[in-house]
Formats: sequence, C-alpha cells, structure tokens
Amino acid sequence: MNAAHPHFNLIASTPIESLNLVLEEYKHKDTGAVHFHMANESAENVFLIGLRTVPQDSTGVAHILEHTSLCGSEKYPVRDPFFMMIRRSLNTFMNAFTSSDWTAYPFASQSRKDFENLRAVYLDAVFFARLDRLDFAQEGCRIELEDADNPDSDLVYKGVVFNEMKGAMSSIGSQLWQAVGESLFPDTTYGHNSGGDPAAITDLSYEDLLAFYKTHYHPDNAIFMTFGDIPAADHQQAIQELALSRFSGEGIHIEVPMQTPPTTPLRHALPYAFASQTDESDPAAASNSHHVLAWVLDAIRDPLKVMQAHLLAAILMENSASPLQKALETSPLGKAPSPLCGVDDSGLQMLFVCGLEGCSADSAADVEAMVLQTLRETASQPPSQQQLESLLDQLELQQREITGDGFPYGLQIMMSCIGTAMHRGKVSQALDLDPVIDELRSQIKEPDFVARLINRLLLDNNHRTTVSLTPDPELASAQLAQEADKLAAIKSELSNDDIRQINQTAADLEARQAKVDDPDILPKVGLADVPDPAQPPSSTQTDYAFGKGSFYPQGTNGIVYHQIIAQLPELDEAAAEKLEMLNRLAPQVGVGTRDYLSTQNWQSEVSGGISSYASYRSVLEDEQSVQGMQVYSAKGLSRRSDDIIQLLLETRQDVKFTEHKRIAELIAQSNAAAQRSITGRGHGLAMSCAAQGMSPIARLSHASSGLGGIKALQALDDSFKEAARLEQFCAELTQLHEQLRSTPFDVLSIGEERERFSIGEKLETIALNSQTPGTAINWAPVREQNRQIWVCNSQVNFCARAYPTVSSGHADTAALTVLGGVLRNGYLHTAIREQGGAYGGGASQDNATGCFKFYSYRDPRMIETLDDFDASIRWLLDTPPPPEKVEEAILGVVGSIDKPSSPAGRAKQHHHDLFFGRTPEVLNAFRQSVLEVSSADLIRVAERYLTPEKASTAVVSHRDEQPQIQELAERDSMEVINL
Repeated sequence: MNAAHPHFNLIASTPIESLNLVLEEYKHKDTGAVHFHMANESAENVFLIGLRTVPQDSTGVAHILEHTSLCGSEKYPVRDPFFMMIRRSLNTFMNAFTSSDWTAYPFASQSRKDFENLRAVYLDAVFFARLDRLDFAQEGCRIELEDADNPDSDLVYKGVVFNEMKGAMSSIGSQLWQAVGESLFPDTTYGHNSGGDPAAITDLSYEDLLAFYKTHYHPDNAIFMTFGDIPAADHQQAIQELALSRFSGEGIHIEVPMQTPPTTPLRHALPYAFASQTDESDPAAASNSHHVLAWVLDAIRDPLKVMQAHLLAAILMENSASPLQKALETSPLGKAPSPLCGVDDSGLQMLFVCGLEGCSADSAADVEAMVLQTLRETASQPPSQQQLESLLDQLELQQREITGDGFPYGLQIMMSCIGTAMHRGKVSQALDLDPVIDELRSQIKEPDFVARLINRLLLDNNHRTTVSLTPDPELASAQLAQEADKLAAIKSELSNDDIRQINQTAADLEARQAKVDDPDILPKVGLADVPDPAQPPSSTQTDYAFGKGSFYPQGTNGIVYHQIIAQLPELDEAAAEKLEMLNRLAPQVGVGTRDYLSTQNWQSEVSGGISSYASYRSVLEDEQSVQGMQVYSAKGLSRRSDDIIQLLLETRQDVKFTEHKRIAELIAQSNAAAQRSITGRGHGLAMSCAAQGMSPIARLSHASSGLGGIKALQALDDSFKEAARLEQFCAELTQLHEQLRSTPFDVLSIGEERERFSIGEKLETIALNSQTPGTAINWAPVREQNRQIWVCNSQVNFCARAYPTVSSGHADTAALTVLGGVLRNGYLHTAIREQGGAYGGGASQDNATGCFKFYSYRDPRMIETLDDFDASIRWLLDTPPPPEKVEEAILGVVGSIDKPSSPAGRAKQHHHDLFFGRTPEVLNAFRQSVLEVSSADLIRVAERYLTPEKASTAVVSHRDEQPQIQELAERDSMEVINL
C-alpha cells in the first residue's frame, strides 16, 4: 500500500480477496472529498468523478448539465473537448452518466500518458466548466423559427437532450418506471424524471443550470474512484494540483431523504402513447395495458439487506420454475411478464417490481390479487434448502465473476458500489460480499426464513403501489398539439425585438458550431504511442471421441466457462431463420425426460445460466460466402464444472420442442420484448434494414433479428391462435434439431490452470453415436438496393444509409474502417448532432456484412439527415483530410481493436476467431494496415464505393411524421411499412 498524498488522510484499507484488489479509502483534508482507490495489478486504469445530483423537478437539469459541462472548460476553452479527446486518445472507455441521484464522469485507458491526458481534461471539465449559454442552447433546449427568414413561421423546439429524451420516453419501460417513481416517491427526487421530461425540459432556464452547477459540482459533494496499478498518491497529486487546491470546504451536504411511507397501498393509472397504424380505433389497444406492483424496500446502505432483497427476487423470479415468474408467464391476464420485473438497487431505497404487460385495461385488480396470492403461497410453501443453496451459489458467482466485455472490469466494480458511496454507506462491505453470503447461508437454514422475508418486505409492507398504463392511440398526437399550442402562446407574446434575438441566437450558435477550434489546446497521444499488439491467450487442444477439447487457462476467480461449438450443416435461409427461434427457445424448454420446470431448476442448480446462439461470418476473401457455428454456452462455480458440461451436452442432444403451450408463451414474451426494443436500438435496426441487400449474412440479420424478424415474430405469435400452426412450428423445430444434433462438435473450456485435469477427465467420458460432418453453407449471393421506411412506436427518427463494399480480407477494408471515423469526426458529428439535434450519428465499415453504413440516433429530422450523409461524402472529396485528422481516426480504430475484455471473454473471442480463420496473424495484419492508412487511401475508397447509385436507405419513424414520410417516400421511391 502506498502512502497518501499530504492533502489526503487514509481512512481505511481493506483487502477484497474475491475481487483481487485492496480498497483504500481517503478523505481530502480541505474539502472533505472522498477518494476510493481500488489497488489492482491491472494496466487498464479507470478514473471516475462522481457527484450527488438531486433534482427537484423534471426539467432534466442534471442531465443537461452533464452534457454542457463537457462543452469546454477554463483550461481547455474549445467547444467540444469531450468528443475531441475521443479522437486524440487510446481510451478503452470514455463517457458520462446521469442517474436518478448522481452524475458520474468515468474513463479508462491502458496507456499511462493517455490516462494522464484524460484525467486533466475530465477534472477541468467537471470543476471549471465554462457552461456557455450557447452550449446550453445546443445541448438542452432552445426555441427557433421554423424558417428564420420568415418571422411569421412557427416556433420549434430544438436541443440534443430534448430530442434524446423524446426518444427515451417513447419506451414503454421508461414511462412505466417514471410512473412507479411518481407514485412511490412524491416527496423525494425519485418522483421526478432525472433525465428530463420533454414537456418540462422546455421550462429550464440557463440561470437554473448555473445555480445547480454551483451547489452540486463542488468538491464537498464529490467522490473520486480509481482502479488499477497507478498508486493512489499519484492520482491524489493530480487531483490536488489540477482541481482541489482551488477550493475550500463550504459545508455543502446533499443527500436524499427517506420517503415517508403511505398508510395504505397506492394506485396510479395513466395513459401511454400507442402506435395505432390507422386513424380508427385499433382493437389491439384493448389488450396492451401494463399493470405492475412495486414495493419500496430497505435502504442500500446495509449490504446484508441488499443481498436479502436480491435473494428474495431470485426465490420468486430466478427462472420459469420460480413461483412468481411461473405465475406471471402462465397467467391468462397478460401476454408476458413486465420488463420491470426484479429488484432495483440504484437509488437510496430499493424497489421490487413485478407485473404483466399485454393486459386488458380493467384487469389491474386481478393482476394484483394473483401476485399477492402467489406471495402468500410461496411464504407457506417455500423452496427447498437445496434450491436456496443453489440460489446463493448464483449470488456468489455474480460476486466472483471478472467481467469487462461491456464496461472495463474496474468500472464494473465501481458501478456496483457507487450507489453505496453516494449515499455514504460502507463501500468495503458493498464490495466484499463473501461475509454477507456466508451470513445468508446461515440464515436460510432457519425454517421460517423465506416466510419472514416475504412478509417483512412485501406482504406486510404498505409502501407499495399498483401502476397501470393504458394505451391511447391519440396521445402522441395530443402531446404534439400541446407542444404546438405552447409554442404558439409563446410566439403571441414575442415582440419584433424578441424575434430578432431568437434569430441572432440561432445565427450565433450556427457560427459557433462552424468555428474550428485549435485542437492543440488539448493534450493527445499519437501513432508513436500505439503499443505493440497484445499476445493471444495460450491454450491446449486434445482430441477426444466426440471431437476436440480446447482449454484456456485464465484467471477466472473460481469460475469455469464451457461451450459446445458445432459447425452448422447445410441450411437454407428459411432454416437459418428458424434456427434463430430454436436458439431462443432451447434454454427454456424441457430436456430429455425433464419438463421445462424441472429443467429450469436443474440449470439453476448447476450453473449461472445457459444460452444458445448461432454465429456467422463471411469468408475472408468473399462476403457472399458464409460460415456458421452453433454454440451452447454456460458458466458456473468451478466445483460444478462436470455438471455444467453434462447440462450442455444433454441440452444440445436432447432438447425437446413438445411442450406446445410453453413454446407459445415464450414466443408471446419474445414478441412483446421485440416490440419494446425498437426505440432503444432503432439505429441498429435501421442500419440492418438498409444493409439487407448487401450479403447473405446481412439479409439473414434483417430477417431474423432486425425489423423483418420483429415483423415475422409478430406474425408467428398471431398465427398460434390456430393450434395446428403451433403444432407445425414445433414439428419444424424438432426436425431442425435432429439435423443439428447429428453434427460433430468441439468443447471450449476456460478456467484456472488447476481445473485442466478434471475437465479433461470429464471430456474423456463423452461418447456419442456416429455423426454427420458439417458442410459449408451455400446461400445465394445478394447485391440489391432497398429503400424502406418503417413506421413504429417512437417520437423520434432513426436514419440509415448503406453502400456495398468488400469482404473483411480485402485490402481496402482498413481504409474503409478509418473512413468511418474521419466522416464522423470531421462532418457528421457537427451536422447531425450539434446542428441537427440528434442524440448521435456516424458512419462505419461493417466487415461482417461487407458494407459501409451511415446512421443517426434519436433524430428529430429525416430528409435533412439523409442529405447530410450525402454531403459528408462530398465534403471529404472536396477537402481531403490532413494527416492529423486521419491519425485521429486511426487512433480510434486501434483503440477499439486493442480494447481489453474479461479473461473469459478474451479466450472465447480468440477461439471463435480461429474457427472462422481470423488467426492472430490475420488480425494483426489488419491492425497494421489501419496504422498505415493515408488521406489518399480514404479518397480512393470513397470514390470507388460511396457512389449515389449504390446507396440503400432505411428510416425508422412514427405515425406523426406522416407528412415527412410521404415526402421522403415520393422523393426517393421508398416503400412504407407499418410495424
């Protein structure tokens, strides 16, 4: 352990063996700022500044402040240091988050120089933000004339967060969550929308933003978190010199009070916008209500109570055999369990939520009665001791697993305890859960443990609500009308001088957005700082009777990972689409002589869950030639290694598609989830749609998991009203499974070195009947244009354009990959996000499908954005990028290539790459080609591939954009499809 910096006192040092780190807690002497350092040998260092932000309304002040603080600071007075640093960095993570009661600014890097650069920029951005009025207008919300040259034209709202939250609040889950908060927390910050309600964002003033910054962004209210091999004192030296030396304590103490509970349970009902595709009353609206029950539980400061809540959720809802999950899945009162089901511990007081979607509007009381009756039955007939032990095993697995395939591992750990830190709880106890799990293992032996837990937290707890959301096909139009009326009322009060001032602000903002700042104000790394490529993980291969076994020794902290991998046999594309369904269903139905309920219990007993999926890649030299694998995957504590292999093997060989009612329920649940997902991944769906004609893999992606797949899933669900169609579908899955189970397979295993011998012993016992070797997939080549507009449930647009390019092994792939970064950095970010008001936009080469894609995300525009895509190509060809701009894009690509993953994720990726011919030599050659890309290369590939006659276009929009949809459809000959 290193000594503290002179301006910090060491409060405590706690080894956390299960996470392989030492938690050091420090306090700044002058301001009281707290520093939690997680000392670890990792070279991927993580830094986070956290601030308690407790809004008292739904204007989105904390969220807009998060955006605006990253738009320039005292030491770095450029308008976009955050996005500029993304381009000048080898970071493995850069972002900022606004939660319900805190805001965090985290980053990570494996380069010490890069880390120090980012630390300096982040500290200045947080504590010395410029908060320019024009940045507030850009990022938050502003008023402009629809036509600046016509003072009689209507006013419109513009702003990045305004449009982001329009998109976010299109999600039924977001609306439902907000309604739960409003009902349960009328007196605290959780009753407000911390991201911002679009209707309230328009009321936030610039002065409100400044006042919130002054009270909340002070070191008195700050928490610093660091992770990795840089000593705590080194961080503290920078924190002191770059920020805290200029502050003294002001006694700022921000906290969230506990909500006073009601004396009786609450009820809260409100409408939500339902995307009817007709102007008449839509019969589907009658069965699309949501009814959920939500309880306020204990505060998160006590880790034992947190784990008790999670154990209770596991008892009730771990899998389809769990009593409450089973009741919700099989209930005739709704189509599927609510997306909100489970425990939420992100705020001061935890919540438990459960309920149904796809209900009739008048069934709330029935749903409530069903849930309460299930709780009473579970309290009187609790799970067995063995089942409780298995559930605790899963909690232990979650504690031990070294993740990091999404967030860096260090940031994952920070996010697991940031709530406790913000609410002044014991962070060391929140991280070191082994003693808590040991205590729970003792508690579950008490005969009435489950009954007492259910009674205390749920049945005897009046701090609960029943929330109902009922569909209103006219609400979206009514909300737009209210917005228009509000703007009309504002305009009626404007003088000519006011109009001139609005136009002047718009002109000033446009000029500011067009201004080219000196990038050298900011620190940077260059190509000379790019490290050598990492060495691939080591492994051993052994031949067995069934095939090959591969073992990767990795530091997995007592967890093993197993996969069964088989080359796909010859499948036509219709069968490949069915395979998507088969893989979705396989982990959730019966196996062998077990029905789905006993299979679910078996899975929970031995593993942390099982999944199955198919993976496809094109041949390196030809994007039209396809290779594929089917994977069954599971993980668990190392002592269950043999059981996990047996579970995978039996599932792969003996999964049964004979439980027709269960399969119909699962398809209905999948359909509901797919419909909900559109507003969250609309840009990906639009890109998949635009690219569907570029290659067989692109076509399958759209047809199985894209918009085409969502529409097909909807039709499949509807078709099951006829029992014969359900029987036929199950028979088709059985036939496909018979074909798949006869192909040879390999086993991939990952674990500690000491597990190698016992895993090998288990693999020696596997004996199978003769198998038919897999063959190369032979799908028809495809290169065709598509132009489609999909109309769905959203308040914003998602635009995409795609151009056919080359396979991943082609010499032009590196230049095309770098081209995406140059177009984003140099043109698209300003045009689509800053000027257009979309939450995001960019371009990228997709090596998997052999095409180049443009996209926008949560976009208020449509036609103009598509024109911006075209304009970016002309901009590139008219103004070839200088070497320093090419270098910035190269750094971004290399940073993405070199981004570390978890030990298990790294091994899986390496093994799968080898399966598809992506050897380390091939991957390193591509990386080297990226480093050598020049401006001339970018011009060449843009001229060759990005030509207008080759473009395909897709837009995801909504009914209230009908005039623009019609205009675009006529202008570009686009097909309109209602989802």
